[in-house]
Amino acid sequence: MQNLITRFIEDESGATAIEYGLIAALIAVGMIAGATSIGTKVNTKFNDIATTVSTGTASGTAG
Repeated sequence: MQNLITRFIEDESGATAIEYGLIAALIAVGMIAGATSIGTKVNTKFNDIATTVSTGTASGTAG
């Protein structure tokens, strides 16, 4: 019985799984934050393009 308790206390496989889970969660949060930022910038650019197309004016062109 003493041997079983000692092995249980010294077992670190559960801690390793938790660490990997935390790393995966941190990576996921970073990916979500990055995708949100890029999505906002892309949405702004598409809105600018839509406005330019609908008004028929283009900025930065020599004519």
